[in-house]
Amino acid sequence: MSLNAVVNQLNDLVWGWPSIIFVIAVSVLCTFAFRFIQVRTFVRMWKDTLFPKDAGKHTGDISPMQAFLSTLSSSLGNGAIAGVAVAIATGGPGAALWMVVLGLGLMAVRFAEVYLSLSKSFSSKSANSVLGGPMIYLQQVVGGRYLAYTYGLSCFIFGLLGGNAAQANSISLSFATAWALPTMISALLLTLFVAYILFGGATRIAKVSAMIVPIKVVVFFAAAGAVLVYHAGAIVGALQLILSSGLSSEAVAGGVIGFSLQQALRSGILSITFATEAGLGTSAILFGCSGGDKPFQNGLMAMLSTFISIVVCFIVALCIVASGAWQTGATSTALTIAAFDTVFGSFGGWIVSFLSASFGIGVLVTYAYITRAAWLYLTNGRYQFAFVVMYCVVAFLGALVKVDVVWNSVNVIMAVMLFINLFGIAYLTPRIARELTE
Repeated sequence: MSLNAVVNQLNDLVWGWPSIIFVIAVSVLCTFAFRFIQVRTFVRMWKDTLFPKDAGKHTGDISPMQAFLSTLSSSLGNGAIAGVAVAIATGGPGAALWMVVLGLGLMAVRFAEVYLSLSKSFSSKSANSVLGGPMIYLQQVVGGRYLAYTYGLSCFIFGLLGGNAAQANSISLSFATAWALPTMISALLLTLFVAYILFGGATRIAKVSAMIVPIKVVVFFAAAGAVLVYHAGAIVGALQLILSSGLSSEAVAGGVIGFSLQQALRSGILSITFATEAGLGTSAILFGCSGGDKPFQNGLMAMLSTFISIVVCFIVALCIVASGAWQTGATSTALTIAAFDTVFGSFGGWIVSFLSASFGIGVLVTYAYITRAAWLYLTNGRYQFAFVVMYCVVAFLGALVKVDVVWNSVNVIMAVMLFINLFGIAYLTPRIARELTE
């Protein structure tokens, strides 16, 4: 049996129904424990993010706003382009409904992990807790030291494979598709770019990540908006089709898979565990590293990034359904290209390739910071130069080689991160609820 076949079987095992039920259960637990925080604070999370009256102090090397933009950058990846398309191809139009439902539930999970990472009640730092994130608050649960180290190691591997190698591969393919750029040239350019980012330290990583977000958002909404305007007459019918088919068992399965892929495609990594990455703990690392003293407000900011990711995913799904592309038999990025082609012709492939490249670059940069945080935790803040060299080498190789096994391995590693983090959140949820009430 080939390595790819073994990884595929392991992937099917870890992402079976027990895992899916566990994710849903923790989402429901957080939603009720925090009294539907994603609904009752909906207006406030926009105000606190866009018009903050008191941003509070931060002692880290990035600000809470930079953490927000980096979180948004990491969750707006190729998962939104490829992961949503896979969900539609697998479960039909109804999959889009369940992606939204699951995403709204995970907003409460995202709040919990960021709150835990910043609240002084949960974030007492040990000697090697160099930065923030689940590695800190997991030490508050049963088996905490072991779980924290396992999470840190999984996050490091996940960052190298999913946030780096897989993204570099997607970017390289996008460059080859849109501009016929030779793979070796793409690999060299990406490696130089990554080296420039990493040698600038945490501050440069955060600044570049924040710069990429507006580009991605503007181009995406302009292109997707044009598709929806062109097919305006079919939108009502598409929404009715999504709702009517959303209760079939096939659609439910497709929606769950798609949501996992998107946040997993993570920004390439699988966009919907993941369209939002809520529950993975990566946002907790970013916000935790800011050292902010406003855990509640920062938790609301993190929820907003999740909501925006959900909106992006649903818009992609609506473009695919309203354009009729979902009936073409295509899947993944090819399906999204088919939807854009109905408006832009052959130029649609160029647009999707540009989006795929910009989304992938955003993830690649943000994961440089996340993976660096995991490395610093595991090494107690040492060997930073070794990490820079390692990350650059992986980016170079990822752009050159086929990464089918890498993509499937990423799902397995992501599952380890997700389950450990969700266990910690579920364990600490009663304490969070009491603290919020008090």
